[in-house]
Amino acid sequence: MKTSLLALVLTAAFAMPALAAEEAPKTKQVCVDVMKDGKAVVDPKTKKPKQNCKTVKVHKKHEGTEVPTKKK
Repeated sequence: MKTSLLALVLTAAFAMPALAAEEAPKTKQVCVDVMKDGKAVVDPKTKKPKQNCKTVKVHKKHEGTEVPTKKK
């Protein structure tokens, strides 16, 4: 009885971190220059273009079959 309980506890201890590691989505930061009248806005202090940055999720692309072309 004690050995089966110990085995259950050890199995749960090793399984939980493996499940938690898979759930974290991958993200990347995407920056776009701020535009005004078709030109990039330059920050007077740094002399570099101002940017708007956002963090977005990266989705996996799945391989699939090719879509057949439509016959006319």
